[in-house]
Amino acid sequence: MLVIILLISFLASFVLFPIMIIRLKKAGIVGKNMNSETQEEVAEMGGLVIVAGFGAGMFTVIAVRTFFNIFPSIDLISVLVALSSILIVVLIGIFDDLVSMPQKVKAFMPIFAALPLIVIEEGSSFIRLPFWGNLNFGLLYTLVIIPLEVTIAANAVNMLAGFNGLEVGMGIIAVGSMAIIAYLLGKITVLVILLAVFGALLAALYFNWFPAKILIGDVGTLSIGAIIAVSVIMGNFEIAGVILLIPYIIDFLIKAKNHFPYSFGIYREGKLYCPEDGPVGLGQLIMKVCGGISERNLVLVLMSIEVICGIGAILIYA
Repeated sequence: MLVIILLISFLASFVLFPIMIIRLKKAGIVGKNMNSETQEEVAEMGGLVIVAGFGAGMFTVIAVRTFFNIFPSIDLISVLVALSSILIVVLIGIFDDLVSMPQKVKAFMPIFAALPLIVIEEGSSFIRLPFWGNLNFGLLYTLVIIPLEVTIAANAVNMLAGFNGLEVGMGIIAVGSMAIIAYLLGKITVLVILLAVFGALLAALYFNWFPAKILIGDVGTLSIGAIIAVSVIMGNFEIAGVILLIPYIIDFLIKAKNHFPYSFGIYREGKLYCPEDGPVGLGQLIMKVCGGISERNLVLVLMSIEVICGIGAILIYA
């Protein structure tokens, strides 16, 4: 049944992507491929298809749980709360992709996506800290830590973006790592959520990989970040979430130091080079260290870093 859920989310997204690519282009919802020589226009807001595939997987979970009593240990309230939080982020992403909200406003909007989690007091206020053990944060966890986790994760994934296949590729590694952790801990509700996302992201990678046929937009990046946050909250493995976000945190710190500029590379003869006044982001830092690197290899380097983080997170809970 777990495999079926993954396949349904994969197939739903894989079938919808070609349709949406055509429709988005006809509607003029396109973005420039900023790291290519011609900066051609590509269909944008592909994150909608990821969410649609994820939704198909989750509706399957709800159906088999409700009508066939498969997965009796799944908490349907938690599933519906997770869907609510993620769909709130989707609305924020759609609004931003269409009308481009100011950065300062967009940064705080994901706080609203934490409200469903706060209402039912999702997660556990006991957080396992290295060398410390379980620490009870009490009401502080529900009212402060949960909103911060959702906001930080959504914005972090949204910032480390802009290269073909990067957001989806790193999202696959992060979600896959958390799925393994959820399985090891017996968190079945979290596991089915992650598998539904995993299937949709696998389909997205085919269309978003270099050269991208569609960009996932803010609706995609914010949703991936929100899913990471919701999963670690529901699974109570926040430390794993922090480890998986290390590349994103490094990118955030570099960009914060430079007042959050755009961090695309300079395209020259098939490679991306760091501007003279850079690096102003993790991607540009890798460009500078390598003395120029193709977009495909840059994404593979960042994905490799995320793989190392994923292995580290899994080992903590193994």
